Amino acid sequence: MISLSYQAFNTQLSTLNLSEVDEEIKFYLDEAEESMGKALQHTGVELTRIRAGKASPAMLDSLRVDYYGTPTPVAQVANVSAPDARTLFIKPWEKNMISEIAKAIKNSDLGLNPQSDAEGVRLNIPAMTEERRRELVKQAKVESEGGKVRIRGIRKDVNEALRKLLKEGASEDAIKDAEAKVQKATDSYIIKVDDLLSKKESEIMTI
Repeated sequence: MISLSYQAFNTQLSTLNLSEVDEEIKFYLDEAEESMGKALQHTGVELTRIRAGKASPAMLDSLRVDYYGTPTPVAQVANVSAPDARTLFIKPWEKNMISEIAKAIKNSDLGLNPQSDAEGVRLNIPAMTEERRRELVKQAKVESEGGKVRIRGIRKDVNEALRKLLKEGASEDAIKDAEAKVQKATDSYIIKVDDLLSKKESEIMTI
């Protein structure tokens, strides 16, 4: 009777440990997916900041305007639109912000000359030379490679964490299966980074 109870206890304990290990594996897989998604998003943001010659409101994402003493994203104080491929128009919610927006643009590293009127601020986006376009393509490739490095780094960290679970009772098959899923996620996000780069290259080289 005692022997049966002891055996049942051992079985229950083993099942509990296995369940806990499975939960940890799932946690690391979810963590890999989330972190790789953030790395992809970061790469997309950095690529967006590379000016491609075509007017886009995203060109001003990093611009901060002095709003009553507080540096504020321009999109929070004005509507930014692109009436055509060579023009951006910034129409603030408050007319007194027109001069502040123009000043912020002049003091930024955008290299653009703001033209103000009673309604807002207009920016003419100059056409780029072929040489400049190729320089920007190189810059985009550097950013995309940085994204890939971050994604591969996440794979390395997660795989190391998974291997430590072998000492906690995880089976080798379970860890190999988890590592395969991490690799699949890695491959998927690398392809997504390549897609972002391809679109950016096309945007830059389109005249």
